Amino acid sequence: MKRMSAALLFALTGSAYAQSSVTLYGIVDFAVSYYDNAAKGGSFIGVPTVTGELPSRWGIKGVEDVGGGYKILFVLENGFQPGTGVLNYGGRLFGRQAYVAVSSNAYGTLTFGRQMNMTMYALTNADVIGPSLHSMAAFDAYLPNARSDNAIGYMGTFRGLTLGGTYSFGRDAAGPVGPSATNCAGQVPGDFVACRQYTALIAYDAVNFGLAASYDVARGGTGALAPLNNPAYTDTHNIINGYVKVGPAKFGAGWIRRNTAAANHVQADIIFAGGTYYATPFLSLDLQGVRYLQRVEGGKGDANSTLLIGRMNYFLSKRTTIYASVGYIFNSAQAANPVAGGTVAAGVNQIGVMSGIQQRF
Repeated sequence: MKRMSAALLFALTGSAYAQSSVTLYGIVDFAVSYYDNAAKGGSFIGVPTVTGELPSRWGIKGVEDVGGGYKILFVLENGFQPGTGVLNYGGRLFGRQAYVAVSSNAYGTLTFGRQMNMTMYALTNADVIGPSLHSMAAFDAYLPNARSDNAIGYMGTFRGLTLGGTYSFGRDAAGPVGPSATNCAGQVPGDFVACRQYTALIAYDAVNFGLAASYDVARGGTGALAPLNNPAYTDTHNIINGYVKVGPAKFGAGWIRRNTAAANHVQADIIFAGGTYYATPFLSLDLQGVRYLQRVEGGKGDANSTLLIGRMNYFLSKRTTIYASVGYIFNSAQAANPVAGGTVAAGVNQIGVMSGIQQRF
């Protein structure tokens, strides 16, 4: 009887362990970058600090099947600079993501913690360039770093229709160092709206095409970085985009409207269109054009720019890629948008070139 009980206990324990898993994963992406016409003159050559083609990261994710169609998940994801080993995202150990979640195939996933918000998900399919050094980040560093601290999120997909949203009680506890850091921790007694943020997403994906729209409102807080250094100030992003697949090619386009209601009201539009073509199973080519239009209240300081991006990826294996990227930015007389995260004088055009290697695990 004791042997039967022990065998039964072993079987049940083994079954429980078989329904759980923990996975280590990551990307190491190292590149060398060049750009000309730096703001103080001359040119730059060196290693990008935040991203090459993709930001370097490592993470741990786990899943446990608790029965009844439900799973408990967690993700802890670190971002780092491969050139120096320094942590990104304000020096946080898990600055990219740190959340626990409850998931169901029937009802979707509910997440708790630091997580990507709906602005990030809205751009995933239509933006063929993504969070590369030469990208829309030249005009809005928030776009490839759209994450929220202290957040509760939901996402569910039902027959191709995806609905999602996040609500943050204090959207950015790190600052001022790090990509898109604002030092707006919020959760201040007596100030309910300080550093709050909410985002929403609706998307539809079919076999060969998809559409997405998102809405993102971030509030400021006392002591946060300008321009959102007051709880009454807001920063809003609206995104509408889509993509279509045709044979070995994919084309994406979209529009982003940003409104910053602070001491000065600033409105900016980003219009983008691009495509990816797989010339062979081992070689992909990306092209994208981005138009940036900025208007400041009163008509002073209006600044427009156009960015053209070309990129080539060669896949040495399923895990290793070598790549080259070039970006050229045309700045209007009042614009000073750099092509590669550096500096450029107002009204000066700039070219950036990058080459690197990427290893996934």
